[in-house]
Amino acid sequence: MAQKNSNVLAIGIMFFLFFMIAFVTGLQNPMGVIAKAQFGASNAMSQLGNFMNFFAYLFLGIPAGLILKARGYKFTALSAVAVGFTGVLISYLSGVLGNYWVYLLGALVSGFSMCMLNTVVNPMLNTLGGGGNRGNQLIQFGGSCNSIGATIAPILAGYLIGEVTEKTQVADVNAALFLAMGIFALAFIIILFSAIPEPELEAAKAAGKPAAGEGVVESVKGALKFRHFVLGIIAIFLYIGVEVGIPNIANLFMTSPTAEGGLGIAAGIAGTFVGAYWFMMLIGRLTGGAVGGKVSSKTMIVTVSAVAILFLVIAMFLPKSLVITIKGAAVPFSVILMVACGLCTSIMWGAIFNLSVEGLGKYTSIASGIFMTMVVGGGILPIVQGFAADKLGFLNSYWLIIVYLVYLLWFALYGSKPKKA
Repeated sequence: MAQKNSNVLAIGIMFFLFFMIAFVTGLQNPMGVIAKAQFGASNAMSQLGNFMNFFAYLFLGIPAGLILKARGYKFTALSAVAVGFTGVLISYLSGVLGNYWVYLLGALVSGFSMCMLNTVVNPMLNTLGGGGNRGNQLIQFGGSCNSIGATIAPILAGYLIGEVTEKTQVADVNAALFLAMGIFALAFIIILFSAIPEPELEAAKAAGKPAAGEGVVESVKGALKFRHFVLGIIAIFLYIGVEVGIPNIANLFMTSPTAEGGLGIAAGIAGTFVGAYWFMMLIGRLTGGAVGGKVSSKTMIVTVSAVAILFLVIAMFLPKSLVITIKGAAVPFSVILMVACGLCTSIMWGAIFNLSVEGLGKYTSIASGIFMTMVVGGGILPIVQGFAADKLGFLNSYWLIIVYLVYLLWFALYGSKPKKA
């Protein structure tokens, strides 16, 4: 009974951390609108804050996996929360100083925290669920908490910004930054006084071996020997670009002036649509969690990838004149279909992770760290899409997203079969 209660508490803490990851990461979306207004950034350059947030994963992914393996879940989570508080504090100071480079530094430090937290929550939930469908199910429910944070962040920031003008600045979203710092402080206290299972540390102790086990190079090589894992980390790189690129470019599409090919919609209304995208992800993840014990990860990815491709193709060919009017703003149905893609991207993370680490055994922790390095796709690919939007237009930039989705479809059908290289 004590073990069961401990697992329930641990699952609850991991769900809470999932919320934090999304809330802080989600703030980078409206920050892109602020960067464009305050610093005169292009569509591509407005994504630099988002890029820095995800670029951190490239450097800290493997080290975070090693920290997790050597020091355990609790130490890694506490360290991540402390780093996250510092990152948001720096973002706040960038508004006080009016300095774009300080703002980018804050995004980078926040990214370090998000990477460490992601490295903790995914293998922890997968382990607590015993891997397989049950492990994927817990990650899907955790992803639902992630979606709540992602839904709240752009809506809150959008209404704090209001109408986008040349006076729009980072200080407009101070209330959201204070809330984020408060969440981090509360999380630190909760984790500090909670007992979190440490299966790998306990197993290493029982075997009389150091938790770190093999060296870094050996551990990485061991994980990369699995062909399906290698294909899986490519899939996660592209998936993060899909998940982040769809709402980020949609937000720029809605808030940019009509002279630039945008819709000229107020940030508050645009933020509501971006929030709706993340709310669709919440619905999708709750559904994925409910059926995750019976429906395989492969079936999930095949289905949602195909549907997302269909939605985006239709969105690009629908006439802009086909609109709905909300608070005096004419919003094309293309945007509605982009929002609906949230239902599709919702379950991809957990399903890809679940398929990719199947059969990795002792390499699961380091594999989680390698996985985190590939999250940098969420920083790189939206910039690439931003360049495409500058040159080809907002809607045409979504052809890139379709290419990424085709790969995810192939991975689920053919590349995910557990196999050593």
